[in-house]
Amino acid sequence: MADLPRALLLLLRRHGPRGLRVAAWAVRARRRVRRQLAHGGLDAVRPPAPPPGADTDRDVVLRTLRHAGANCLERSLVLQRWDAGRRVPRTLVIGVTAPSAGFHAHAWLDGDPDPHRDGMTELLRRPPPDGWLPARPSPPTAGRRGQARSTRP
Repeated sequence: MADLPRALLLLLRRHGPRGLRVAAWAVRARRRVRRQLAHGGLDAVRPPAPPPGADTDRDVVLRTLRHAGANCLERSLVLQRWDAGRRVPRTLVIGVTAPSAGFHAHAWLDGDPDPHRDGMTELLRRPPPDGWLPARPSPPTAGRRGQARSTRP
């Protein structure tokens, strides 16, 4: 716990206040995911929407989850939500090893490099739930050609 103030100071120096917001979101999302998994299973998981940020902030999320002690399923669900908030749909994959090799389960996001998934048999592939991907903004509508737009109410 003594490392926490030093870690927060380092995060603030490297990423500024935005990095602290992203880290706070990651901690909050991981806690919510853990609680929702325990009480309702995978279908009950609804982490909060991520804050706006740069794509490079994903590294802050990863480091925060590692520091918070997230397991592979919690980490994958939080990252799936983070990526969905940036309009990048990622599929959650859950796999297991054969019982003869000693039973192990693991979760990861499809496309992420993960050395632990070697030798795993996929049990489940889960795309981001409806509502996790933000709607695309509508293109602005132009006025009719040749007509000036009024600025009066």
